[in-house]
Amino acid sequence: MALRLERTAAAPMQLWQPRVIGLLFMAIPGSAQSPQTDNITTGIVLMIGAVATFTVIDACAKYLLASAVPPMMVVFARYSLSLLYVLGLMWWTGTLTFKSHHPKLQVLRGVLLFASTLMNFIALQYLRLDQTSAIFFSNPLWVCALSPFLLGERVGPRRWAAVVIGFLGVLLIIRPGVDGFHWAMLLSVTVAIITALYQIITRKIGGRDPALVSLLLPSMVGTALAMPMGIANWHVPAWGLVALMLLMGIAGGIGHHMLIKAHTMAPAPTLAPFVYTQIVWMIIVGFVVFGDVPDIYTLVGASIVVSSGLYVYYREQVTKRKALHSP
Repeated sequence: MALRLERTAAAPMQLWQPRVIGLLFMAIPGSAQSPQTDNITTGIVLMIGAVATFTVIDACAKYLLASAVPPMMVVFARYSLSLLYVLGLMWWTGTLTFKSHHPKLQVLRGVLLFASTLMNFIALQYLRLDQTSAIFFSNPLWVCALSPFLLGERVGPRRWAAVVIGFLGVLLIIRPGVDGFHWAMLLSVTVAIITALYQIITRKIGGRDPALVSLLLPSMVGTALAMPMGIANWHVPAWGLVALMLLMGIAGGIGHHMLIKAHTMAPAPTLAPFVYTQIVWMIIVGFVVFGDVPDIYTLVGASIVVSSGLYVYYREQVTKRKALHSP
């Protein structure tokens, strides 16, 4: 069954099919085009800009929640405004279509993304930006750990060792049973797991759906799920908070658009390390806006998690090259 309002003549945008790293808040299915050398720098800049806009989303959400705006109202604003951006972009480029080869999987992606967004926003009410992002960076490790069971992929002992070491880094951040522990940290861990499932489903879809459709349909699902409680809790906040809502929604649409363009200009192995620049943005924004200073446990734990994630990605590339060159 296909969801469709209009068939367009525009060819689907070809993007990178995410392996372990994927995009933290929204992976895009597809395969990368062969980038020109002079476009690689632009792709890197776009990737850094994309994760910076995702930091803006979390910072806006945290500020709105601290200003007593209900969580479901924040989630509804996040999804509905991003949906308007994507619809406008597709209409402007002449690629507006709702056709999907995997409508059920796209709906499931939308449900998972909605759940992870809601739990992340709740966690942001209690945790610092650097804490939520550091825990979330365990996402590639969860993808690696779940892939043998959900995708039938073989994971070698080196990657399993990196996964275990990375999870030890997560334990160092959350420190269960000691004074620094907060139950909201478990929400951030759950967000990482749910997003891993989201990325695994994205890999199952592959590149059969146009990239913008894979942005559009989950945005529609998220808007629909958030709408009842969002409208029930709706009230007109101060104009400054309304501006933050607009910024948050637009940042979501622009960030994912920048992500798409980045992966058409540079190969995945080149872009992967720059995903982790988000921790830098989170620390800067957390300090400037909220006066938060990361503790030594978060910094060390984040270093372990990031290093483990990059090593897992590196080993995946090695395994992939060996498979390509094997007789």
